[in-house]
Amino acid sequence: MKKKLISWLMSGLMWVHGAVIAGIKFDIHGLEERLKENVSVYLDAIPDSERQLDFGFQARITNEVSKALQALGHYDSTIVFSIEDNMSNKDITVVLDIKDGPPILITDVDVQLNGAAAFDPAFATFLKSAPKKGDVLNQGQYDALKSGIQSLAIRRGYFDSDYALTRLEVAPKLKKAYIRLHFNSGSRYHLGQIIYKNSHINEQLLDSILMLKEGNPYLASDLGAYNQALSNTGWFSSVLIEAEFDYMRNNRVPISVYLNPAPSNQLETGIGYSTDSGLRVKFGWMKPWLNRRGHSLHTDLYVSKPKTILGSTYKIPLEGFQHKYYEVQIGFVKHENSNIESFAWSSSVSRHWKYDSGWQGSVHFNWLYTGYTQGTNVNIINLFLPGINFFRVKHQSGAMSSWGGKESITFDVTDRLWGAEINLRRVVWQTSWIRSLNTNNRIIMRLNGGGVFTHEFKRVPPSLRFFAGGDNSIRGYGYELISPKNNIGKPLGGSYITTGSLEYNYRITGNYWVAMFTDVGDTWTNRAPSWNMSVGVGVRWESPIGPVRFDVAHGFKNTRDDFRLHFSLGPEL
Repeated sequence: MKKKLISWLMSGLMWVHGAVIAGIKFDIHGLEERLKENVSVYLDAIPDSERQLDFGFQARITNEVSKALQALGHYDSTIVFSIEDNMSNKDITVVLDIKDGPPILITDVDVQLNGAAAFDPAFATFLKSAPKKGDVLNQGQYDALKSGIQSLAIRRGYFDSDYALTRLEVAPKLKKAYIRLHFNSGSRYHLGQIIYKNSHINEQLLDSILMLKEGNPYLASDLGAYNQALSNTGWFSSVLIEAEFDYMRNNRVPISVYLNPAPSNQLETGIGYSTDSGLRVKFGWMKPWLNRRGHSLHTDLYVSKPKTILGSTYKIPLEGFQHKYYEVQIGFVKHENSNIESFAWSSSVSRHWKYDSGWQGSVHFNWLYTGYTQGTNVNIINLFLPGINFFRVKHQSGAMSSWGGKESITFDVTDRLWGAEINLRRVVWQTSWIRSLNTNNRIIMRLNGGGVFTHEFKRVPPSLRFFAGGDNSIRGYGYELISPKNNIGKPLGGSYITTGSLEYNYRITGNYWVAMFTDVGDTWTNRAPSWNMSVGVGVRWESPIGPVRFDVAHGFKNTRDDFRLHFSLGPEL
């Protein structure tokens, strides 16, 4: 049976016996939530070994409560103690009825910046978040303001800066506080000579990034961005950029860039599976740098039941290589589905641009030599296809991103004017979005379309026609089976395509989700589209190697199966 002893004076014997009681807890009353949380933080920090019912412990509680309240501007608090006891040394609760009293208000904020920082917009922006006259005193905000000014100065190159005055004045009886911070920044330092150590890449090429340039104002974030940019090239196994503070002269800071070459040969392998392609295997061989000009070579072999791809890409960086480069590609593709067997030799030369907005663009000149067998139709065609492409991918990190988007559009054209065997115009566009309502709810939307414009569609190779259906298209239908058919029901491929998908994911627990979705779309040539729709449910696993998707879908126009199973592993965008 519990009994409650009101006020520590009435329970003096309880406070003086001095036994250590590890089970002492606190029950706080009388404070608003913000103050209560801060008091709890201070009291929880008292070690169990120091919790014993004596007057020293009571004084310790009083002191910690006072510090917690004073930190948030309340200097005139009163505490009434009581104890809930079950007559055991293992379970005792100290009840604190606290009256916080009126708060201390900030009467004056005297922040002075002397030196070059007084004219630096970054400091003016930072000071907009400083405590204001009339605010309730919060010592944490004062400390953050003081340390924030100094931290900002170091990040922006004010290495001779120091405080002439730092003072927080509190008049508890007047309920007033005064903040006084006088900061002497001195002059801002600029970048000195940039020195590369152990670089196997031409230094003029590295300089062309222009993130760091001798004479620019020092900014720590620029060093970090340049470090990341060099790491992203793939040329180096490690990158370390250091400001040489010991050698600062005349307001200049020399910068050392320590580089270690990446291995000249790198191998990668991958394996996956989907109901469309079955088991698929990928082998890659990469030479991330071939010479001091930063040229690189990447060769991939992809093997699956319906498709085999062998290709090599030679990349030539230009000045400002983060945003501009050439690529030369050659490749071979063998493709087989239920009605078509084809092969294609290809080569291309492309010029690429990257923009600060996240968009990337390219102009390409493709040559395609392809042969195919479609039913009784056998054909070989030679095409030269110049074109342009724009795309953008943005997403948050993680196997199953909570936010992201992908947009892409490609135009290709071929004409007898430059020796092609047919006249053709082709456009393909794709867009997808991932949005999250909260940590447990996601929505994924996809919309794709395309068209081939020609008067000689029968001579268009299958690789340039459109097919739909399958794991990454319209679920509930077979792989590439949604298409105009020949007279025996085999897919021919269409001139036009439109597909869309709407999917909802809900997290069950941890890395496991359930999904509900609907897909719709069609491919067509001479007729109006006849939309093929499906609905389904699925399971998602956010695995260490990427999202694993298992779906069961029903296609309303699927005459072969009432339901189809779909399994795939790979990125969502």
